[in-house]
Amino acid sequence: QVQLVESGGGLVQAGGSLRLSCAASGRTFSSYSMAWFRQAPGKEREFVSRVSWRGGSTYYDYADSVKGRFTISRDNAKNTVYLQMNSLKSEDTAVYYCAASTGISSNIADFDSWGRGTQVTVSS
Repeated sequence: QVQLVESGGGLVQAGGSLRLSCAASGRTFSSYSMAWFRQAPGKEREFVSRVSWRGGSTYYDYADSVKGRFTISRDNAKNTVYLQMNSLKSEDTAVYYCAASTGISSNIADFDSWGRGTQVTVSS
């Protein structure tokens, strides 16, 4: 497992932008799929985006609700994954969690390392 620490959350107006960061410990960061999930009050935790790096190629996956607005990226040299969030909506309000998996799926059950989360609040 890896240790994950998120940062970058906060309060932003609808239409604004935020960038979340997730710093990971461990020497094999590049071998992990990294993802962002979110959980709004009273709702289940849901997938937001994933980035995987295999054999020199990078693979991306996004939830339909964030396609075209959010961008995930990773810097293997810094052991960090980012989530750039643009055109934020009130329904994006949630706690955002960083997660790591040795697999290459976006299924929440496949992720066994989690950060503590960072709050994102979008005011309308």
